[in-house]
Amino acid sequence: MRSEIIAVGSEMLTPHRQDTNSLYLTQKLNEIGVSVAFKSIVGDRRRDLLNAIRIALGRVDIVILMGGLGPTEDDLTREAAAEALELSLRRDAQQVAALHARAASWRISMPPNNLKQADVLEGATLLPNPNGSAPGQWLDTVFNGYRKLVLLLPGPPHECRPLFDSECLPRLEEVVPPRAIATRTLKAAMIAESQADKILAPIYTAYADVETTILAHAGDLQLTLICTKPAIEEAQARVDELAGRIEEALEDWLYSSQGDSLEQIVLYYLGLRQATLAVAESCTGGMIAQRITSVPGSSRSFLGGAIVYSDALKSAFAGVPADLLAQHGAVSAEVAKALAHGIRLRTGATIGLGVTGIAGPVGGTEAKPVGLVHIAVSDAQKTESMERTFRGDRRRIREWASQQALDMVRHRLM
Repeated sequence: MRSEIIAVGSEMLTPHRQDTNSLYLTQKLNEIGVSVAFKSIVGDRRRDLLNAIRIALGRVDIVILMGGLGPTEDDLTREAAAEALELSLRRDAQQVAALHARAASWRISMPPNNLKQADVLEGATLLPNPNGSAPGQWLDTVFNGYRKLVLLLPGPPHECRPLFDSECLPRLEEVVPPRAIATRTLKAAMIAESQADKILAPIYTAYADVETTILAHAGDLQLTLICTKPAIEEAQARVDELAGRIEEALEDWLYSSQGDSLEQIVLYYLGLRQATLAVAESCTGGMIAQRITSVPGSSRSFLGGAIVYSDALKSAFAGVPADLLAQHGAVSAEVAKALAHGIRLRTGATIGLGVTGIAGPVGGTEAKPVGLVHIAVSDAQKTESMERTFRGDRRRIREWASQQALDMVRHRLM
């Protein structure tokens, strides 16, 4: 069965709020074999919401509406759903009593508009909400000759998620045909999305029963494989078979076949080699250290490092000779190597990593443009550097640089 999740609320169409409930519900739905075909956010306008519900009813089996169940004038989910389904609303006497009791327990008077939270779709079952005043609703109905499940859930996460788990999941498990969804995530570093697809398209298109999606961001390529079958073993076998072929095709670009982050993989190899890492960062400003230390247990292999933005601190913290800086400039292969070598010696790390570059938007020249980055890795045997020029704004250049730097450490450890 296919589902659609509609988050209701104009606040989620601003830069300040976002829908997180749909991520939670998607995971729960996938676990019982229900795929999420569409997600949308609709503001508090009845006509827009009505259109969204009608479209959803025409293309999926399960429509889940989150939000818009409160007592105010802009809470219109019940009314829009009733109009879309051509059903009436009835005011539930027991819910009216529950609303009065709730207000009395808080020793407040209940405004009349609160009573709209007792309005129920014709034929729907009220779903108790112990964490709020607005109950959910479950409707198993027929629309244009097809069976449809319509779920109305409160918007606040502390209300929506427990109610879905306790009231909706058990009901869904009773009516959803036995299906299992297997997923697998593979990740590769520093390969262009177009190049990866040229290599992989002939492989994954041969697996019509496995949905393959490719997502690329700042040097990180994520491939997600999804397969739905009657039994989880059958679905997992198909996903694993395709994943194995993709692993072979991507060769050294692939760094994880189980969805791990690049920083997790670097720490895994460090632990495997009983090695340690220290960093000297200029243009990335601590981004590499932040990524590494976001992984629990990173202190076993990551010693730390320094943000050496000025030339003076490059010398003071990482031991870069002043004459080297004067001769080659802060953004150079020579300085990157000196940063990596110096921070390794200063900290006693097995591996030192140095990064210097021009993140922009200003500071570039014809010889050294914005986006130019030098990265170096140093161990007891050798110190090597790489020059890259990344496109994008300041944030994106720094993200690319941190990704390339971690991938260089990965290759050195391999």
